[in-house]
Amino acid sequence: MSLLEVTVGELLEEKAKAFPDHEAFVYPELGLRKTYREFDEMTDAAAKGFMSLGIEKGEHVAIWADNKPEWLISQFATAKMGAVLVTVNTNYQARELEYLLKQSDATTLVLAEEYKGTSYLEILNEICPELESSEKGDLYCPSLPYLKNIIVLSDRQSSFMYNFEEVVEKGKNISSNQLAQRKKTLSYNDVINMQYTSGTTGFPKGVMLSHYNIVNNGKQVSDAMKLTEEDRLCIPVPFFHCFGCVLGTMAAVSKGTTMVILEQFDPVTVMRAVQDERCTGLHGVPTMFIAELNHPEFVNYTFSHLRTGIMAGSTCPMEVMKKVIVNMGASEITIAYGQTESSPVITQTTTDDPIERRVGSVGKAHPHVEVKVIDPATNEEVEAGTPGELCTRGYLVMEGYYKNKEATYAAIDEEGWLHTGDIAVMDEKGYVEITGRIKDMIIRGGENIYPREVEEFIYTHPDILDVQVIGVPDEKYGEELMAWVIVKEGRELSKDQLISFCQGKISRHKIPRYVEFVSEYPMTASGKIQKFKLRENALHLIQKNT
Repeated sequence: MSLLEVTVGELLEEKAKAFPDHEAFVYPELGLRKTYREFDEMTDAAAKGFMSLGIEKGEHVAIWADNKPEWLISQFATAKMGAVLVTVNTNYQARELEYLLKQSDATTLVLAEEYKGTSYLEILNEICPELESSEKGDLYCPSLPYLKNIIVLSDRQSSFMYNFEEVVEKGKNISSNQLAQRKKTLSYNDVINMQYTSGTTGFPKGVMLSHYNIVNNGKQVSDAMKLTEEDRLCIPVPFFHCFGCVLGTMAAVSKGTTMVILEQFDPVTVMRAVQDERCTGLHGVPTMFIAELNHPEFVNYTFSHLRTGIMAGSTCPMEVMKKVIVNMGASEITIAYGQTESSPVITQTTTDDPIERRVGSVGKAHPHVEVKVIDPATNEEVEAGTPGELCTRGYLVMEGYYKNKEATYAAIDEEGWLHTGDIAVMDEKGYVEITGRIKDMIIRGGENIYPREVEEFIYTHPDILDVQVIGVPDEKYGEELMAWVIVKEGRELSKDQLISFCQGKISRHKIPRYVEFVSEYPMTASGKIQKFKLRENALHLIQKNT
């Protein structure tokens, strides 16, 4: 199958013609249901609304909200009129938001009023106190000189902010012919989406993705899952992350699949939606599936229609994968691996892969994607079965980091290979296992230790809900292992019991010297565990106890 040469908007229009009366999206909590014809019409109306604000092709429109219907509409509306959608992490605070808006040159900010008790409007006022005396479309904000428009996702009336309905209403001044003319100027090679990397080292970087990148990645993902228009995909992962807006919305639209969308993750809400909406697919990071499987109400829900889905975002413990297949009935669940810079999926298991492959690997490279494993020291390709850095090349590689040529050149070499920074082992058949980040690898007394291997073993302990292993400095060995452990509710476990469990089963140098019991991990808004914060906490604890 050849790659698609269409824009995001053209893809939706194709599906609206093919499946006009088929449900495009459902918000169970809001009682909102729209067909593909209605979805297409709504995005046209919003596209005209954005044009009515004077937003030109190539301008940057930032969106800061959870998975609201307007987020979904904006994703396809901006794509139809040529603006670049800049996705903003829902956990951002004032300094991070100001940095992103400034670095991205965003002219428009679409935002929710609040998120999980945090007032986004108060944060915005902290950055730009001058806004209160500004007028709609003519903002004065010295710290953000490019910012012209603010659109709030509520019915709030304001002198300096539009609400979303006002924008759609203004769009009635734009003719269908004007929108059609704008669409004609678009190319599938245009950058249409910009997402900021989490910034665990240095400042976040804006990853520029084109229509070509995300349309094709979404299709490849849906092919691996064998999605069709008959499927109903539950999407509880955040839209601001590639998982939500590519593996979720783009994958679904590529097949005319129905999207069952939750504004925020909650295990009970997810289980209820999967049951009541007869979902055949479910997405989630491992921590989400763990929360569902271990919830006391899990036994009260049926998953009789569940067939497939994706577990991604971080490495998946084998025991969790087995439970999703057996206890949730998702016999064709897949694992996907990638990063924002690769649009994001590089490799994925298929519905046909045997369970050993689906729990022990992240699958093989997608069609039209090249993958190799190299020795990071020499850049030479290594033999099958040898750990090294995974590199990828093909349509999926980002257009680069926005206004950061130095970082782009560091990530993509002269031959077009994207260097992922992940340690991988690839077997003779092309199946890939990710053993960790290069920076996460622990070198203890000259021995290379991959945290994933130790985590997988510790996870087999019946009292353990989750475990994360990191390296901490040690005068004698260079580094030592530290395990951060979450124990199942109602169970008890001591450090000595855990170490005793490891003895005689894994090599002595792989047994954690330090064990810390916690109730939760520091996580990004997309559900990724922040190991760098665990390392910071570990250093503090070790210094305190010495």
